[in-house]
Formats: sequence, C-alpha cells, structure tokens
Amino acid sequence: MGFVAHDLGVDLGTSNTLVYVKHKGIMISEPTIVVVDAGNERKVRAVGDDAKIMLGRTTEGVIAVRPMREGVITDFDMTEIMIQYFMRKAIGSSYLVKPRLFLSYPCSISPIERRAVGEAAKYAGSRKVMLVEKPFAAALGSGLPVFDPNGCMVVDIGGGTTDAAVISLGGVVISHSVRVGGVKMDEAIIDFIKREFNILIGDRTAEEVKLDLGSALPLRDERRARIRGRDMVTNLPQTTEITSTQIYEALHEPCVAILGAIKWVLERTPPELAADIMHNGLYLTGGGSLLYGMDQLIASELGIPVLLSKEPMDCAALGLGNIIENYELLEHLGRTSFLKPF
Repeated sequence: MGFVAHDLGVDLGTSNTLVYVKHKGIMISEPTIVVVDAGNERKVRAVGDDAKIMLGRTTEGVIAVRPMREGVITDFDMTEIMIQYFMRKAIGSSYLVKPRLFLSYPCSISPIERRAVGEAAKYAGSRKVMLVEKPFAAALGSGLPVFDPNGCMVVDIGGGTTDAAVISLGGVVISHSVRVGGVKMDEAIIDFIKREFNILIGDRTAEEVKLDLGSALPLRDERRARIRGRDMVTNLPQTTEITSTQIYEALHEPCVAILGAIKWVLERTPPELAADIMHNGLYLTGGGSLLYGMDQLIASELGIPVLLSKEPMDCAALGLGNIIENYELLEHLGRTSFLKPF
C-alpha cells in the first residue's frame, strides 16, 4: 500500500476524459459516459469504453448518461462517480493520503459552473483541487513558451466547446469560448440527414460519417457512403447514400461559429501580441481540429499561419502533466498564478 497517492491531471471533456498520472503519463483516455440503473442512479453498470458500447442499445431499466454537456456539468452525481471511477482505475485505492487533482475547464463557464467542477472532483476523493483554463493547459501541452513575453494563440476545438485564447507571461491575456465542438458537428449531420432524407440516425452513425466524409472545405474528389437509419415516414429501417459535399454543407454552420470565436479574440488582442501571433502562427488542438481542412479554412479566412499540434487530442492532458511534474519548481519561481485553487 502506498502512503501518498500520485498527483493526477484530469482533462474532463464533454466527449472524452483523459487522466494523467505523475511519473507515468496518460493512463486513461475514455468516453465521458456512465450507464446506470434507471431506478437507482447510484448503481453503476458501466463507465467509459464499456459504457460507449452500450450507448443507444440499452435495455429497459438501464440508461446511458453523458454527465457533461458543452463543457458544463449537467449531472453532478454522475460526474462525481465517473471521476472517482477513473481515479481508482488510474492509481487504485490503496493509499493513506488522497491525491492532488489538477483539472482543466473551458474559459467560458461561469463561477458557479466552475465551482461545480471543483466540488465534483473534491467529493470524488481528492485532498486538493487545482483548476486550469483549458487553452492554457493545451498551450503548455503543445510545447509553446507560455511563460515568455511573447504572444501565442491556441484554439482548442473540443467535443462541447471551442476555446480561443492568447497567452503571454504565464497567463491568459484574452479568451473567448463558444459552445460549439465535435458534438454540435454530429448534431448538424443528424439534422441535415433528417431534413434532406427524412431519415433519423444515431449519434454513433453521425460521428462515423463525420470521420469518414466530414470536411471544413469542399473536397476536390467527391466521396460517397451508405448510411442506415429509421425512415421518419414509415418508421422502418432505411438505407441511403450521402456525399462529402452534403456533409460539408451540414458542417458549414459549426465551422463558421468557430471562426467567429477566433475573430472575436483577434479583434481584441493588443497590437504587440497580435504581431507575435502573425509571426508565430495560431495553434490548433482538440479532437475537432482533426476535421479535414479546418486549418486551411482558418488560415485562408484570417490570413495568419495555422499549425496543428503534434498530439491535438492529448494536448490539454499533457499540459496538466507538465504542471504536475514541475509543480514544486513552478511554485518556487512564483509562476502558479494561472492555477485556481479550489
């Protein structure tokens, strides 16, 4: 039995949750889903990967819950249970001193919503909770010089939110967040197919279509795929063919919303820092940044260089890991102002 539990970094996302363990790296990367009994929500059937398999296929008396929506906790109890489950899976439960938890959160959430995140982590079994703005953690995980007197810009396109921030001298200078991300893209595809073909498809099918045909720019060579769903007129199973051009049209609105958030930040960025961004470029992180043509769309619309981070889906968790591994040094140098103790 260990005496003191390893510090943990938890990137609590709408779609996926990643857990970084001190000295070990990212140990968990699983969907943010919990399956529970309908009559007793404290009785958990599955969490993470096991729960995703059951999504949309649960029997009567069993419900699948997504405790996070647009970066905000929608079910406090389920969030607490999920964090506790991931903590135990990552480091076990045989320790005398509880772990410190470093959690990332979207920059747009209100103080009350931020408090809910901190309380869920506290009740899950941590001795101390430190909150970090997600774009700052993503910048750190991308290897950007966040403590230098130069401006760097990060756009984190997650499952529920897109966070755009300008960072300099160890802090966020200006940031903006819109509740648009991978989930909204899936919903846009579902709505488009419902409107155009009168066919209802599920979240998993929409995500597969997005990964296969989705793009932020029109493709030169049009691609096609067959999808299965339920006909809304006859209520019978139906198959239809869709094209990459149609999916581009469906995803245009969410892409425009993401562009709007980036423009909002750039318009309010101090001139010196804006010059640094023009020179160094804008960095994309998060799973949504992997949408084909997203970097080209932003670069062509804004006229600034756009770079995709090396491991976009892991950047925020790696940034939290960087903080955990060097926490004593950062504290000694007085560079912990970006941390918000809870």
